Amino acid sequence: MTDSTRPACARLAQALQGLRARTGLSMAVLAERTAYSKSSWQRYLNGDQLAPRKAVDALCAMAGESPGRLLALWELADQEWSGRAQAVAPAVPLEGDKRLDTRGIPADRATTGQAREWTWNLGWRRWVFAAAVVLGLAAAVWITALPGTSAKDPTQRSAHPAAPPDLGCQGQTCVGRDPLMTGCAAPGQVKDIGLKEPYRTSTDALLGFRYSKRCHAAWAMLWRADLGDVLEFSGPGGSSQRVQVREMDEGSVTTPMLDGAELDRLQACYEPAGGHLKCFRLV
Repeated sequence: MTDSTRPACARLAQALQGLRARTGLSMAVLAERTAYSKSSWQRYLNGDQLAPRKAVDALCAMAGESPGRLLALWELADQEWSGRAQAVAPAVPLEGDKRLDTRGIPADRATTGQAREWTWNLGWRRWVFAAAVVLGLAAAVWITALPGTSAKDPTQRSAHPAAPPDLGCQGQTCVGRDPLMTGCAAPGQVKDIGLKEPYRTSTDALLGFRYSKRCHAAWAMLWRADLGDVLEFSGPGGSSQRVQVREMDEGSVTTPMLDGAELDRLQACYEPAGGHLKCFRLV
């Protein structure tokens, strides 16, 4: 297929290229930090091959991007790549009549034509629904990323907001809250802090720190981890946030946030399942 007949695959590849550019990582480094080779990443980013779902999730984690929009794009691209999104062509109408007239046609042929038309309608409806999901998620991310957008200003919100119910926060009010659900991890609002690059643990997991310029809050991220691994993020005054890798996390977890007012007093401790605890200072 060409890109013109695979629009969802092309959009996914373009989005992945943008994420890779944001990370500043080369193909070789991407291969080193993930389970996918350099040549595989080249095919994913060029659109020559559909990226696995876990590869999309891993790149989102490295870029500090909420995976929702990209995974919705991936769902569309997966349907397109596998051919499930291709509508079954309806029966050709009789010449001079735009409607299919089954009168005079044997019952088995008429039934086949009707079933084929029903299948086409069902496939089309699924495609339209999936496209609507992507547009809704994209709109939610765009609205969240607008500078100055506030939940306190009703003129800047639609009558039916697509954003999640968890509203934004600042500093201390962010403690214990999810950076993705609050919009603190919105594109353009996040920067890496602490380590120059994600720290590779003894188990080959990767640990990194993020800071939200909008929310003045920080959190820790762990990816390529194993089931049961624990990440604890702590700060002054005994505040601490702890997460454990579950099967549904697919090796990537993000801690709830801590106040970013004193970055030099924040630290993360990683404890692999059945292993030894090791701690890292943020600054």
